[in-house]
Amino acid sequence: MTKTVDASCFPPCRAEAIPPPTLDADAIQLFCLPHAGAGASAYRDWLDVLAPGIEAIPVQLPGRESRHREPALRSAAELVAILKEPVANRAGTDFALFGHSMGALLSYELAHVLSALGKPPRHLFVSGLGAPHLPPTGPRLHDLPDDELLTVVARLEGTSPEVLAQPELVQLLLPLLRADLTVWETYTPVPRRGLLEVPVTAMGGRHDPSVSLDKLSAWGSLTSAEFHLEVFDGGHFYHHAAPDGVTAILKERLLESSPASEVMEK
Repeated sequence: MTKTVDASCFPPCRAEAIPPPTLDADAIQLFCLPHAGAGASAYRDWLDVLAPGIEAIPVQLPGRESRHREPALRSAAELVAILKEPVANRAGTDFALFGHSMGALLSYELAHVLSALGKPPRHLFVSGLGAPHLPPTGPRLHDLPDDELLTVVARLEGTSPEVLAQPELVQLLLPLLRADLTVWETYTPVPRRGLLEVPVTAMGGRHDPSVSLDKLSAWGSLTSAEFHLEVFDGGHFYHHAAPDGVTAILKERLLESSPASEVMEK
């Protein structure tokens, strides 16, 4: 039976309208899920940086960029429900998942769902988010008044000051940001869920005010496979300031190992 793929989930993320040519059949696919308030274009530079050998596939969520006419969803369960089929259909035999912040939560949930379908990822990369089974701490950001929420956004340094200085853009950003923050802040771990049997690499910024190194390290308790912790200088958006370090880790984990040679260790 011929597989169908929802093209709206995987935009070309290029200036031109025509998507780049598909890489060779041996390329490892890396599905990339964005942080709160962002779209697939957050990973547009990775298409060239990771090639050859790795095909970066930015995932477009509803409510942003090319899918701006669709309502933004407000729960991880809803998002995973609409993503699992297109990702499973697009994924070949050798693929991995990457997500930053809210995208890390979605990547983790997709890893479980795809594993249950008999199609586990080669590797799960989670960035800028504490392990999701930990109890939440701090204020619920999606409930904050606009001015307080924008103060938090500015402190995280993930949105340019030029955007935050334009009221029209801010009014477009705030509903999406609140919806995405609701995804994370209302997430409930699945009870009695087994461990992932997938290698996990957790990455984060040494000076991230929202994610401690202990919370990053706790990802290791969610897999029975090998676990790596990678810490970079910088804050929540450390990977914007030092993208080469992140992509080097991705290449090392995906290109210098194979499913047969991975050692399952803790």
